[in-house]
Amino acid sequence: MPTEQGNAQDPSRPAATGPGRRRALLAAGAVLAAGVGAAADELARGDRPAGRATAGAPPAEAAVPFHGARQAGVTAPQQPATHLLSFDLPQTSTAVGRKALRNVLGALTGTLATAASDAPRDPRLQGGGTTRLASLVGIGPALAARLDLNVPASLEELPRFPGDRLDPRRSNGDLLVQLCAADRWTLTVVAELVGGAAQAAGAVPRWTQSGFLPHTAPGTTPRNLFGTKDGTANPDHAAAEQWVWGPPGAHGNGTVLVYRRIRMDVTGFAALSENRRDRAIGRRTVDGVALSGTAEHDEPDVYAKNPDGSYVIPATAHVRLASPRFDGGARMLRRSYSYDDGPTDRGLLFCAFMRDAAQFTRVQNRLAARDALTPFLQHRASAVAYVLPGAASTGTLGEQLWR
Repeated sequence: MPTEQGNAQDPSRPAATGPGRRRALLAAGAVLAAGVGAAADELARGDRPAGRATAGAPPAEAAVPFHGARQAGVTAPQQPATHLLSFDLPQTSTAVGRKALRNVLGALTGTLATAASDAPRDPRLQGGGTTRLASLVGIGPALAARLDLNVPASLEELPRFPGDRLDPRRSNGDLLVQLCAADRWTLTVVAELVGGAAQAAGAVPRWTQSGFLPHTAPGTTPRNLFGTKDGTANPDHAAAEQWVWGPPGAHGNGTVLVYRRIRMDVTGFAALSENRRDRAIGRRTVDGVALSGTAEHDEPDVYAKNPDGSYVIPATAHVRLASPRFDGGARMLRRSYSYDDGPTDRGLLFCAFMRDAAQFTRVQNRLAARDALTPFLQHRASAVAYVLPGAASTGTLGEQLWR
């Protein structure tokens, strides 16, 4: 569960609500963390339409633009709620498969652009201000190989890691769609619209998964279900251009999403003493400060030692093993969410963006071998997708796929 600290959610929106979220709050005492779009600038806000303004009312928020060089699901500030949908395409000839994919991507482009606009057509999305919907669409490695699509050469499924207990019914897929918004209502409606459009164009649903973030004061770091701060140092713009977005060329505005559904033993971890929890993470629970530092945002010094020669951040600490210092400075853009699918199935929806999924493989191999958190985590689902470049106002997603 690589969770390099560094995430701040969109402070202008409240977190999602619902029975699942309330159960998580009661059971764990804190809800999940996630990731910030450190590579993205805060979007401008618009005024309320004339005649609607009331004294002291805040200005209405502008819609998150759908069209652009890069998909808003990566560039816009992280929203409090998410919903992921995975689809497959029937296995046919390359020519038929390519035609089907064009149809599906065209349908998704139109559906998502309309839902994210200032004037969504569905009446269920009207009357409450803009949806603030931010979405992304990605292509799975198997489909890319089957249809000979123009994706990064390094795109491939993740290897099986020690301890994986993956459910194939909730893993992988030919297409992956991630929806992010301020509330579950928007996600429920848009997920229905997306599913209907994709199926009408020939796609077959594979799996879905919902997640959420906690209420968090602006400028502070959210906590995950273990009660620890989760997200303090995502890459800045320059680092994101180097490590998150593709190299210049056809893939320069694309990236790779690694998704892992990680069940967390919240009760077992809470039974540890505070000192053992801190040493397992490599940060103090109370304030999120690395054991080697004095402030939350200090870069963890994984080489610092105590007078007896032991590491200040233990050799098996999660923060140490996930450190970019062991990967030549390579960083992921982490935007994870919490999930609650029942009292025995709660945890983390790890979502991270990177230029090459091999980076995740290196980190996860280290974690699987030595991470002190391993007894409290189970990786239960997995997926990799090439997040397509964005679409121009007159274009569709995936125009760069055809060789």
